[in-house]
Amino acid sequence: MAEPWHNWSGSVAAQPARVAAPRSEAELADVVRGASSVRVVGAGHSFMPLCATDGALVSLDALDSPVELAEDDRTAWAPAGWSLRRVAEALWALDHSLPNQGDIDDQALGGAIATGTHGTGEALGSLSTIARGFRMMLADGTVVACSRDAWPALFEAARLSLGLVGVATRIRIDVVPAYRLEQRIERVSLDEVAERFADIAQRHRHAEFFAFPYSDDVILKTLHPTDDASPFEPPGGDAEREWQRVCDRCHALPFATGWLQRRLMAGIRGSRRVGPAHQIFPSERTVRFEEMEYEVPRDAGFPALREAIRWIRRRRRAVIFPFEFRWTAADDIWLSPFNRGPCASISVHQYARRSWQALFRDLEPIFRDHAGRPHWAKRHTLTAPDVFALYPRAAEFCAVRREVDPQRKFANDHLTRLFDLQP
Repeated sequence: MAEPWHNWSGSVAAQPARVAAPRSEAELADVVRGASSVRVVGAGHSFMPLCATDGALVSLDALDSPVELAEDDRTAWAPAGWSLRRVAEALWALDHSLPNQGDIDDQALGGAIATGTHGTGEALGSLSTIARGFRMMLADGTVVACSRDAWPALFEAARLSLGLVGVATRIRIDVVPAYRLEQRIERVSLDEVAERFADIAQRHRHAEFFAFPYSDDVILKTLHPTDDASPFEPPGGDAEREWQRVCDRCHALPFATGWLQRRLMAGIRGSRRVGPAHQIFPSERTVRFEEMEYEVPRDAGFPALREAIRWIRRRRRAVIFPFEFRWTAADDIWLSPFNRGPCASISVHQYARRSWQALFRDLEPIFRDHAGRPHWAKRHTLTAPDVFALYPRAAEFCAVRREVDPQRKFANDHLTRLFDLQP
């Protein structure tokens, strides 16, 4: 029996029968063929039990192969098990960049694509939208390729698959010429950012803000391409250590949460820095938290956010972390929460040392009432009837899954219940 496994936040635990880190596709095939169930794990940043298994837990980090630019110079083949950081650094060495990233780059490329992870940008979709082809290992250990031209049904399912249609070993992704970004941070009122956000999002390639529930101001963050070649200055470590102290104080003195948040916001000063895109995108995230995120139609974004903030204030809940608010473009992916149109993404975080279950349970109906659909890897309470009601093409996805994995080797208990999977 292998050592117990925990996700990044510590809220999901599993006891896999085996933990494997194959170094070749041949070794991976031996693992897949010999296991009754297989789940692939990256950095463990899923808050839902997507990776939990009592079978084989597989890391593809050691499955080494280079990032290779395609002849079109607009796509590249990248190892699915590499972290976004590692992929982006390899692309930079080839004078290219990822089209977009979120603010965490520890996640594996394959996991980020399989869960619809996204960054910011009015006209930019989730990372699932950059996938153009997959090299996949199926349940019997065979390797196949899929794209829009080769096995298109499998390709459509693989674009956001939750790991249910096979193990992606390499992914062909969109890339762009290497670019640098200018980051600006400023404090503005929530009322002002609500009035101006459409203009802000149009003028900047990336825009988002962080809203503490007990402050009337927000932290606005914008990123935009720049020709400024000034040296990159990494963020200082003091900020994350100070945030840890704030979280600990709020946890010890929950009644002081509002005062501490207003005091923290009063100290926010404008800042600017520049650097290569892959160094500007990520933020340091060492303070552990639990997260729920809902994608709501763009027009419903601010009403949903304001209702959630009012709910917290009325009940004086000690919600320590800020809401994160972003816009994401529409796509056509079967299981994507963005496939009905452009969305506002609203993330709710709670410090990992505090109870989060009741908070998320009570806030979730607000986002559902605003026609929201959750991020698959973040906390939600969807059931199988919810999934098939919210995703009309879920039945097509499940048909492909049955075709390539009739014995449900790549499922686990959570996913079996969520999709009502049948052999």
